Amino acid sequence: MGNEAEMADFAEIDAGGVPFGEADDGAGLISMLLSWVGALLSVALVIGLAVWGYQLAMRDVSGVPVVRALEGPMRIAPEDPGGYQAAHQGLAVNSVAAEGGAAAPPERLVLAPAPLDLTQEDLPRPQLAEVEIVDAEVDTAGDVAPLVRPSREELQAMAEELASGVTPLAGTLTPVISPDVPGVKRSLVPRPRPAIADLTAEAVASSVAIASARPTVEVEPSRVPAGTRLVQFGAYDSPDAAREAWDVLLARFADFMRGKSRVVQEAVSGGKTFYRLRAMGFADISEARRFCAAMEADRQACIPVVVR
Repeated sequence: MGNEAEMADFAEIDAGGVPFGEADDGAGLISMLLSWVGALLSVALVIGLAVWGYQLAMRDVSGVPVVRALEGPMRIAPEDPGGYQAAHQGLAVNSVAAEGGAAAPPERLVLAPAPLDLTQEDLPRPQLAEVEIVDAEVDTAGDVAPLVRPSREELQAMAEELASGVTPLAGTLTPVISPDVPGVKRSLVPRPRPAIADLTAEAVASSVAIASARPTVEVEPSRVPAGTRLVQFGAYDSPDAAREAWDVLLARFADFMRGKSRVVQEAVSGGKTFYRLRAMGFADISEARRFCAAMEADRQACIPVVVR
């Protein structure tokens, strides 16, 4: 019996000195809590899947969702936009295209700006080639004698008076030499040699000599006053090329170029430098246009311009 009592005490006490009944109660509580937590998570997962499936089904059934417009203006103009003011604003004619009708008369009226005038370089070529035709004035102040036609008797008397004392032509004819005389059967008349080429060469040589002998006056572009009438022959890559072209023009149009001064002006366009060949010495724009019309008749480019 002593051994059974010892065994009973040993059964109630574990290796650490804690009774077995108390250890089973702690482990069961933890196991029960873990079971409840797992059950709650399982229920929550099932409920979440059910809600997600319901929302997915309702979204497919209801169609495309409606996008609500934002409140307020989409763009707001600043009080001071800055920049440059566009031209032709505030005119009364603009309301016809914008509003479909004329606007009410304003309190303050302002005239529209004057139209821009094209420079002589920008005018179309037909207008540049116009030549002013000036009608010649006939002086009818003096007395003009009337034209009187003589009668037949007066003409006959005048002819007889002129023919009186004149030897008839029949008596003064050169006698015909007989063919029997030796050396007169065939008379060779020397033909004149063609001198067209010689005359052309002489004319060209004389023109070149006159052009080279005549001194050319070149005026600096900076010394040409504003409003001066010029004519432009072309643009060249260098000043020497422009001066050579002037010499050619002086040889071709010696009469037209008399009294004209040479102007070689440097200009830049599109990053490229070129030199304009111009002539000065015209009283007005009409004279410059007549000069260019004569040049263009001989297939020479010429444009009247005005210095700005």
